[in-house]
Amino acid sequence: MSFTVAIIGRPNVGKSTLFNRLTGRRRALVDDAPGVTRDRREGEARLEDLRFTVIDTAGLDEEGAKESLQASMREQTEQALAAADVALLLIDGRAGVTPMDSHFARWLRRKETPLVLVANKCEARAADPGLAEAHGLGLGAPVAFSAEHGLGLAELHERLAPFAEVGAEGQDSADMNSEDRELDEEEPRTLRMAVIGRPNVGKSTLVNRLMGEERMLTGPEPGVTRDAIAMAWNHEGRDVELYDTAGLRRRARVTERIEKMSVDDALRAVRFAHVVVLVLDAEVILEKQDLSIADMVGSQGRALVVVINKWDLVKNKAEMRRGLRERLDHDLPQLRGLPFVTLSGLTGKGVGGLMPAVIKAYDVWNTRIPTARLNRWLEGMTEQHFPPAASGRRLKLRYMTQIKARPPTFALFANKPGKLPESYIRYLVNGLRDDFALAGTPLRVHLRKGRNPYDED
Repeated sequence: MSFTVAIIGRPNVGKSTLFNRLTGRRRALVDDAPGVTRDRREGEARLEDLRFTVIDTAGLDEEGAKESLQASMREQTEQALAAADVALLLIDGRAGVTPMDSHFARWLRRKETPLVLVANKCEARAADPGLAEAHGLGLGAPVAFSAEHGLGLAELHERLAPFAEVGAEGQDSADMNSEDRELDEEEPRTLRMAVIGRPNVGKSTLVNRLMGEERMLTGPEPGVTRDAIAMAWNHEGRDVELYDTAGLRRRARVTERIEKMSVDDALRAVRFAHVVVLVLDAEVILEKQDLSIADMVGSQGRALVVVINKWDLVKNKAEMRRGLRERLDHDLPQLRGLPFVTLSGLTGKGVGGLMPAVIKAYDVWNTRIPTARLNRWLEGMTEQHFPPAASGRRLKLRYMTQIKARPPTFALFANKPGKLPESYIRYLVNGLRDDFALAGTPLRVHLRKGRNPYDED
């Protein structure tokens, strides 16, 4: 990316709508209620020939107490502003210039980051008076824009183009050396990792600890995080795309529109992830909702690692570990052997054990078993425990092959697949886990009718 653009403004002026317009995807939550966005979100943007990083920020509001959520949101916005090559100050053209717009225009003028004033919601004549007022902010002529309808993109391109040229100057030496790189060297594959759990279990605190910075807003009140925020991160030379998500409550308890949108955003992050980290609270462990979330992740076919956060508050740790292992295997038999890590996101103790567990779960999730080895195993399993008879006729398991990984998925050919009982399928699945070191990962076995395609006629 040649340069970075931060979108700044008071609540409900259309910052997230503009972010979605520039990135070409509905990645940020948008609602008529003010203050939906809290954490800053980054995305790759495209505007005709321009390629840049765009940062969506929380709405600028009156300064709150030092430890308040509003103060934390303001700090996040300041960090985005410091990282940007240019900032877009958005105002609502239909509402005109408000005292808050004037206050923050004066605040931004004291910063070193260049500013482009954008009057949003200018798709109708009702915005003309507000567009005229915007000149009085002393930030130059405003760009008449409509993020909802895509109006004003050409003028915005014209105002941003000079910053692309400045950003490109620092890339000349890198471009000159590009021919010296190994052309056949593969870039490391990005591991996509989503952090999920009930509200207020410490997900954002853990993410901040992993990244080594206060990247996500945290607070004692539940529901601070709303968007599923994607962050690029590097762990010991391995690229990781890390998603912090909103807390997941039971569907019956989710009534507000914004919370429903947040939950849907979190579920999309799960479907997009390779490995899901389910964070539990050590003081209120394995509630029904925790088990429901784990089961959902397994049904989506994602690798899963359980984190017991706030472990520093546990008194009898050895007893808790034993009880946790028993409960996980008993209540989630479809994910038997599920790995768990104990840590404290607040103090950092034990956090170093999380990423090795995540990478191991990812490797298991990617396991492929050679067909010949798999069928030797199947022969041994059937000799040890014959399939039951159906209507007086013996069931024959002819052949087995792995048809895909991520998660490991197998096709089992039988003479009467519809007659094979579920208990025998579980017997085979448990055998796969034990004999091929597939503990904790989702496994799928699809029954097929047919003969062994490798049998000679």
